[in-house]
Amino acid sequence: MPHKIGFVVVSSSGHEDGFSARELMIHAPTVSGWRSPRFCQFPQEIVLQMVERCRVRKLQLLAHQYMIASRVEFYISENLPEYFAPYQAERFRRLGYVSLCDNEMTGCKARELKSVYVDAVGQFLKLIFHENHVNKYNIYNQVALVAINIIGDPADLSDESNIASREKLIDHYLGHNTEDPALEGTCTGKSDYISPLDDLAFDMYQDPEVAQIIRKLDERKREAVQKERYDYAKKLKQAIADLQKVGERLGRFEVEKRCAVEKEDYDLAKEKKQQMERYRGRAYARLQLHGLLDAELMRRPLGLPLQPLVHPGSPRHQPPTLSPLPQEDGVTENRFAEPILQDKLSSHSPDTSQQPTADQSLPPIHPHLKAHLHSLPYDERPLPAVHKQPGAAAVEPENGDTDVSEAPRGATRGEAEPLTEKALREASSAVDALGKALVAGAYSKTWSYREDALLTLGKRLVETPVGTPKEDLRNTLRASVFLIRRALRDIVTPVFQASLKLLKMIITQYIPKHKLSKLETTHCVERTVPVLLTRTGDSSARLRVVASNFIQEMALFKDIKSLQMIPSYLVQPLKANMSTHLALSQMDLLARLLKDLGTGDTGFTVDSVMQFSVGALEHRVYEVRETAVRIILDMYKQHRALILDYLPPDDSSTRKNILYKTIFEGFAKIDGRPTEAEIRAQKKAATEEAEKRKKEEIKALQGQLAALKEMQAEAQEKESEAMKAKEPDAPGRKAAPPDVPDTHCLENLCIFCGERSDAFTEEGLDLHYWRHCPMLTRCGHCRQVVEIASLTEHLLTECDKKDGFGKCYRCSEAVLKEELPRHIKTRDCNPAKPEKLANRCPLCHENFAPGEETWKAHLMGPAGCTMNLRRTHLLHKPAALLPGKGPATTKSGPSGPKAGSKIPTPKGGLSRSSGRTHTKRWRDSPSLSPNGTPQGS
Repeated sequence: MPHKIGFVVVSSSGHEDGFSARELMIHAPTVSGWRSPRFCQFPQEIVLQMVERCRVRKLQLLAHQYMIASRVEFYISENLPEYFAPYQAERFRRLGYVSLCDNEMTGCKARELKSVYVDAVGQFLKLIFHENHVNKYNIYNQVALVAINIIGDPADLSDESNIASREKLIDHYLGHNTEDPALEGTCTGKSDYISPLDDLAFDMYQDPEVAQIIRKLDERKREAVQKERYDYAKKLKQAIADLQKVGERLGRFEVEKRCAVEKEDYDLAKEKKQQMERYRGRAYARLQLHGLLDAELMRRPLGLPLQPLVHPGSPRHQPPTLSPLPQEDGVTENRFAEPILQDKLSSHSPDTSQQPTADQSLPPIHPHLKAHLHSLPYDERPLPAVHKQPGAAAVEPENGDTDVSEAPRGATRGEAEPLTEKALREASSAVDALGKALVAGAYSKTWSYREDALLTLGKRLVETPVGTPKEDLRNTLRASVFLIRRALRDIVTPVFQASLKLLKMIITQYIPKHKLSKLETTHCVERTVPVLLTRTGDSSARLRVVASNFIQEMALFKDIKSLQMIPSYLVQPLKANMSTHLALSQMDLLARLLKDLGTGDTGFTVDSVMQFSVGALEHRVYEVRETAVRIILDMYKQHRALILDYLPPDDSSTRKNILYKTIFEGFAKIDGRPTEAEIRAQKKAATEEAEKRKKEEIKALQGQLAALKEMQAEAQEKESEAMKAKEPDAPGRKAAPPDVPDTHCLENLCIFCGERSDAFTEEGLDLHYWRHCPMLTRCGHCRQVVEIASLTEHLLTECDKKDGFGKCYRCSEAVLKEELPRHIKTRDCNPAKPEKLANRCPLCHENFAPGEETWKAHLMGPAGCTMNLRRTHLLHKPAALLPGKGPATTKSGPSGPKAGSKIPTPKGGLSRSSGRTHTKRWRDSPSLSPNGTPQGS
C-alpha cells in the first residue's frame, strides 16, 4: 500500500546561502525550502536518494510564490550514474515533466501544490528545474522549491501479489466481501489507497507535534475497526477532527508570535507563547479525560524530527482510489495553497531550539521547525478534499481561546446541543414553524450540524406539497429566511455556501411553485441582501467573490429584477469608515450590473448613478476612484450631454485634477475629438512649421537686401567714375576718396505709414512706432504695439488676456466675454461684411472699401477714421511729409512687412531698424526722446 517515502539529498547544482537543498528533507510549516543561486545557469538539478528501492506512485511539489520554474522534469534510476559511482552505474530514465503556473492571477501571493501520479521503480530521483517565470519580485532570476513529497511502497516484496491473491481467495471462501461498506474508512482491500495523512498539504499546515499525535490516533482507529470496537473508533474519529483544528490554530498562534518577535514586541510574543501553552494543554487534557491520550503518544526522540521519514505502516481510513496513469502522460492536479503572509522567508538557524516552559511537560520542538509559519483562517485554506471526513462532527474554533473541552456533549453522541434560553427567545417563531431539532442544528457550535440543518431545511421545502395553506407557507418561508440570514454571517465556507443554495431555491422554486405574493420576495431581498453586501467586504477573497457573484445572479432573477431593489442598495454613498474590500466590491458590482441591466426602468437612474460615482471620485482608495472613472465613461457612452451636468466645467483649473483630466480626455475619445495631448502636439507641429517658414522669409529678405545694396554700390561706382572722367583732378591735389554708396532710400523710413525723417534712427523709429505712427496702436490690455488692421485677431489669439474675449458672430469683432451676451442680445453692433467685399475697422467699427491701400486712406486720410487719435498728428505735418506725395509710397514688395499684413511696404525698402521681422511687439516701457534718451511715458 502506498505511503510516504523518506529520502536524503544526494547532490544539487547549487543553492543560495541559508536555503540548502537539505531543507527538503523536513516537512513542516516552518521550513524554508531550497533556492537556486542568484543569476544561476539553467537548468538546475537536485538528486534524491530514497531510503529503499520502491515503486513510486505519486510525487508532490510545493512551489515558491514567485521564484517559479517554468518546467520541472523527473528522472528515476536504480542506482547512481557514473559521475557519482564509477561502478555498477546506469543512466537515469525520464518519467516526464510538469509545467508550473506563472502565478500572475494571484499576484504572486500564493504557492502552487502540484501532484503527479506515476508508476516507476527505483531508488534515486532526479529533478531538473528549467528557466524561471519572469515577474517583478524575482529580481535575481532564481527558482525555488519549498517541499517535495514522495509516495510509494517497497519494490522488494517479490511475493506481494501472491500474498494478496491468497488473501482474496481465503476471504472468498470465508464469505468476506472486500467492498463491504462496514470496512469503509479502513485500508482493507484498498491496495492503491493513499492516506490523506501522507499528503504534503497535511504536514505543511499542521503543528508538527499535533500532526504526530493525529497519526498515532488514526492508527489506533484503524486497529479498533479491525477489532470491531466501533464506539472507541468513533471517539477517535471525533478526536482526530478536533485535533486538526487545534493544530491549525496553534500554527496561527506561532505566526503571530513570530511577527511580534520581528517587531520586537516581546510582551505580545510572551502573551502568544502563553496562549499557545494554555490552548495546547486544554486540548491534551480533554483527550486524556476521554482516555485517548497517554504517555506513549507524547514520547518521541529528542534528536529526530517530529515526522518520521519512513512510514512502514501508514494509516489508511478513506475509500477514494486514484489510479496511476502512464508516466509520460501523468495526470496533474493543481492546488494553490494559502497566500503567503510574508514575501521573504528568513532562513532558520540550526542552533536555535524552543525552550520548554516550567509547566510544559512536552519535549522541545526540533530545531528545523523554527522557521516562519504561514497560515490562514481555517475556512480560507484550500486543503485537499480527502481531508474532509464525511459526517465528522468537528467543532471549529470561533474564538482565540476556545477550549476543546467546551465542545458540547451532544456532539459526541451525534446530536446537536439543545438551544439556550437566549436562542429560544430569539428563534421562537422559527421553532414554531420548523421544529426545535432543526433550529438547534442551525444554532449548533459544530459547523457540520449547521450545514446539515440547512440541507435538511432545503429538502423539506422542496417536498412541501402544493396544497399547503398559504399561512403555513408564509410562516415556513419567513422562518427559513431567518435561519438563512444567520447562516450568511457564518465564517465557515460550507455553511455559507449552503445558505446561498437554500436562498436561491426559495426564490426560484419555492415562491413560484406555491404562487406566493411579491411581498414574500421583497421580504427575502430586504433581509438577505444587506448581509450579503457586508460579506463582499470579507477578509477572505474567495468569500468576497462568491458573495458578489451571487448578488449579481440574484439581481437578474426574473421576480427580483422586476422589484428594482438591489440597484438601490448599490448606489448608496460610500461611507468614510467603510473597509477597502467592501468599497471595491460595491463599485465592481455596480459596474457589472450596469452592463447587465442598464439605466432604463431597472432601478438604476442617471441621477443616482452619477451622484454616487462623482462622490466615489473623492474616495481615499485609488482602485475605487479608478472604477468610478470607468463607470462615468460607460454612462457617457449612453447618455452623452446629460453626464456633463454632474461634472465641473472643462477648463484648465479642472484639468489640474488628474481624474477629471482622464474623464474629459475619455469623453473626447468617445466623441472622436482630439485630446488635449493631441491638440498640443498639433500646435507644436504648426509652430515649428511657422518658425521654419519665418526663417526662410528672413533668409530671402536678407538676400534681397544684400543684392539691392550691391546694385546701388555698383551704380554709385559707375557714376563716380563718370564724374572723374569729366572733372580731372587739379595738379598737386590728391584724389578724393571714393564716395560711400548712398543708402538714404533705405534709412530713416517708417515701413508702416511711409513717413521719412532724419530723426528716424533706430531709437527714433521705436519712439515713432510707440507714439505717433497712425497705422499702429497700443493694446489696452497687454500694452503691446500692434497694427490696427490686425487688432481683432490680436485680441482673440495673441493677447495675454485672450481668454477673456469672444468673437461676435454679427460684427466679427473681439468683445469681452462678460459683455458678449448683452452685446449679442441688444443687436446694436454694425454687421460686418465679408472680407472680399469690405474691410472692418476695429476703432470706428465701420466697413470701408476692400484692399490693402484703403487702410492707409482710412487711417491717415483727412476723411478717414475719426477714432484714430494719432491721425491728428499726421494732419498737422507739412504737406511735403504726407505719405503718397513722393516716391516714398508704392506697392509692397518682397521686403515688406510680415506675411498676412494688410499694410503695404513703401517703395524705399527697409531701414536698419525696420529690417527686423514684424512679429516684434513693443511693450509698455519708458518712452525715448528723438536723441535716444528716456523720458516720461
